[in-house]
Amino acid sequence: MANHVLSLEVPLVMNPCILKLFDTSVYNILLPVTCPTLNVTVPGFNYSNEITGSIIDDFINTSQLTLTACDLQLQSTNCGSEYVNLPDGIYIIKYSVSPNEIVYVEYNHMRITEALNKYYNILCDVDVNACDPPFKTKQRLEELRLIKMYLDAAVAKVEYCHEPQKGMSLYNYALKLLNKLSCTNC
Repeated sequence: MANHVLSLEVPLVMNPCILKLFDTSVYNILLPVTCPTLNVTVPGFNYSNEITGSIIDDFINTSQLTLTACDLQLQSTNCGSEYVNLPDGIYIIKYSVSPNEIVYVEYNHMRITEALNKYYNILCDVDVNACDPPFKTKQRLEELRLIKMYLDAAVAKVEYCHEPQKGMSLYNYALKLLNKLSCTNC
């Protein structure tokens, strides 16, 4: 029996107020694409938000979607004029078409945008030149490299190893180290 092969990509975006999705599915031309549903569970919530209406129609037509806090029901006022940052953490994203209980994909996406923005801001403050840096600068760069590896490992644990608790532990540890480096906890 011919089927649709559903697939989504959730790229890393540095804009803290959006979540970007790309539909990379292979749709069988002999079968209609009906009853599309997209559900997103935001970190810290036990229920998903179903993306409906013109938003899901645009997603089907353009194969891409940009979600904001309003779309995810995290913001209810000033939608379209003010944008609240989306939290880092594990987003559970489920996409399906009819028959929805059979044709679906579900992903755990580890969002690390806030942490990476903090990482890059700290990196901007490091006095680096195109030569061998002094010991103190080299030490700071090594600390930043290790933190970046913790963030990469967190993403891998969540998205590829299917170990969300380990991924969140690594993320939280990396964030603690970033806060220590940026002196927000001094």
